[in-house]
Amino acid sequence: MSLPRRALVAAAGAFAAALALAACGGASSGASAGLAPAKGTTAPNGTAVNLTPHQNRVTTPKVDAIAALVPEEIRRRGTLTVVDSLGTTPPLDFYADDDRTIIGVEPDLASLVGNVLGLKVEFNPVSWENIFVGLDSGKYDVGISNITVTEARKEKYDFATYRLDVLGFEAKKGSGLKVAGARDLAGRSVGVASGTNQEKLLISWSEDNVRNGLEPIDIKYFQGTEFYLALSSGRIDAYVGPNPSLAFHVAQTGETEVVGTYSGGGADVLGKIAATTRKDNGLVQALNGALNEVIGNGAYGQVLKRWGLDNEAVTTSEINPPGLPKPKP
Repeated sequence: MSLPRRALVAAAGAFAAALALAACGGASSGASAGLAPAKGTTAPNGTAVNLTPHQNRVTTPKVDAIAALVPEEIRRRGTLTVVDSLGTTPPLDFYADDDRTIIGVEPDLASLVGNVLGLKVEFNPVSWENIFVGLDSGKYDVGISNITVTEARKEKYDFATYRLDVLGFEAKKGSGLKVAGARDLAGRSVGVASGTNQEKLLISWSEDNVRNGLEPIDIKYFQGTEFYLALSSGRIDAYVGPNPSLAFHVAQTGETEVVGTYSGGGADVLGKIAATTRKDNGLVQALNGALNEVIGNGAYGQVLKRWGLDNEAVTTSEINPPGLPKPKP
């Protein structure tokens, strides 16, 4: 996403006004863009959210045996270069109220990994496609940005999982829509961000509906927060994106609701989000060890609870598990 940072720091009152105007007159994940929350907002589990640059992040001690797994070049440098998205998807990765400091569950987990490995974490916010360009070139060590494990990506990258990949369907409150599968969206207008796994899911569902004699899904593309206005005005029936950002938005505004969730891996695979590094560069074992350390010592659970993502926790970090299948020829 490439929206200006200051445009994303919007108060809830301004957001509500925008919705009212839209009603009268008619953006990784890959992740859907989202408005930065207003002061006083809470996460979906009711936890108050700290939006200041002073995050008081959960920390954990260095573990020498795991730190020793880090490739020598990175150990000598003393920093872990983490590439993340542009800071537009609360509670995953967004800007604090100083419009400068990256906060969210992804930076918190990256910081924990850095703690265990004894490395200073350097955050590098870029557009979605440039996450992979930077990993390919070796400019960045690891991507921690709501990246789903897929079979296609496993050909180029190594993965250490750290969260379940849950997609959500957001609709206007009181719409009566419930989404459990493809047929629930037959003939419906559904928004999505292009180039994402959720787009692939919608296309697949639409094709399934046609094969089964149902209407296709009317897919509408949004690369920014304008999909909120489309929901309010009725131009789309639903929007599909990463469930954490949709649930966070619902908790913030009360204007919409999540009307269904689905595995980001599709019907046959439990989707998983993972720290992503260039294949065979020697870093994945250290990432996996660090993640299992913080899962075991409870720091990981504290971070997820802090951002209202307790229900997407994994019990162990896996290296290169089964991912979203490649599209059928």
